Amino acid sequence: MIRKAVIAAAGNGTRFLPVTKIYPKELLPVLNKPILHYLVEELLGAGIDQICLIHRPDNDSIQRYFLPDKSFKAVLRKAGKLAWIAELEKIQAAKIKWTFIPQSRKVQYGSGTPVLLAKGFVKKNPFVYFYGDDLVLERKSGSFLSSLIKIFERYQADEVMAVQEVPWDQVNRYGSVRYRQNSRIPYQIETIEEGLPAGRAPSNMVQFGRFVLSPGVIPVLEKQFPRRAAASSTKKELLFTDTGKILAKEGVVIAWPIKKGKWLTTGDPERWLQTNLEFQKFFS
Repeated sequence: MIRKAVIAAAGNGTRFLPVTKIYPKELLPVLNKPILHYLVEELLGAGIDQICLIHRPDNDSIQRYFLPDKSFKAVLRKAGKLAWIAELEKIQAAKIKWTFIPQSRKVQYGSGTPVLLAKGFVKKNPFVYFYGDDLVLERKSGSFLSSLIKIFERYQADEVMAVQEVPWDQVNRYGSVRYRQNSRIPYQIETIEEGLPAGRAPSNMVQFGRFVLSPGVIPVLEKQFPRRAAASSTKKELLFTDTGKILAKEGVVIAWPIKKGKWLTTGDPERWLQTNLEFQKFFS
């Protein structure tokens, strides 16, 4: 049974400056709860109770949010905010085993770095990996993640990634997959390509921040060379997309589409606002 998860929440949040100068973007609200609150609920819904959170250095805001605080509860109780106390206590009652790891600014930047930093937490166990700014909108939190875990176990995969169809004019923002032809395994991929325009991208099925992984991804990442995330960028990053591409050549990587639910990203102010509107409409 997969019990461990790693959440990447160490980004600088530059698209949300100036508020994210001291405030992690993963704590920005969607309706009345921080983004990370929804992610933790999703993990709990799928039976995950050991969570490693990779966060910005010299910032303990996320720890303070999730760990018990008797004095703050007293303030909420005095203000009559009993429903919010219940929300916090629901997570605390789950008895999550937390591991908080700061991501030094000296390490290689990129979406693969948090997995490397969590090597000691993961050890030899399969695990779940979340991007801290991606949300899944679904009726029962954790349902889609549970389906990814079942697929991972059924086919003894090296990696199961979540994908969703996007308009062709947005494909260049993400990693798009090419499925294998005539594979006995449903949705097995041949490759995944990051940041290609519509005319060159293999498909408009793109990965988002939900992965179920074997511990074999760690040595792949350790040998992986950083590269530019986009043609317009000069900074080299350790891209997790490349890890899936490498694994797909010799192993089993499955790109499973989300069918009951919807992926929403909060990576920039416009999409964060759209996500709030989508959540309001969904739950009203």
